[in-house]
Amino acid sequence: MIVTGVDASPASLDALRWASRQAELTGAELRAVSAWRLPSFGYPVEYVDENIEGAVGEELERAVREALGREPRVPVTKVVVQGHPAPVLVEQSEGAELLVVGSHGRGAFAGMLLGSVSAHCVHHARCPVVVVRHPAAGPAA
Repeated sequence: MIVTGVDASPASLDALRWASRQAELTGAELRAVSAWRLPSFGYPVEYVDENIEGAVGEELERAVREALGREPRVPVTKVVVQGHPAPVLVEQSEGAELLVVGSHGRGAFAGMLLGSVSAHCVHHARCPVVVVRHPAAGPAA
């Protein structure tokens, strides 16, 4: 199984396409994972949409359709998990052949300040990791 993180960004769609091609070449199944968490900026829970997970699932469906078409060439399991994307993807990497993530290209300094999902996955995943850079991300830092 190949796991890929999907947040519907251009970088994650590139990662999903890359992962799909790799899955096709190796005969692996593809698991597309989206993580979500409640806003941390102090809104009372009653102001939070009760169906966040459903909305994230719909966005994941749209992202998979946009990246791979209506009939992907490999089996795709879509998984929505509550939590921060970095630890969610590390957990999902357990037993996987490969974890594929996109790079938003914030650069080394911003990545140190803000944290980086791709860097966290590279250091903590339980399988090999491929980081797919989106062309708009610019040169590697």
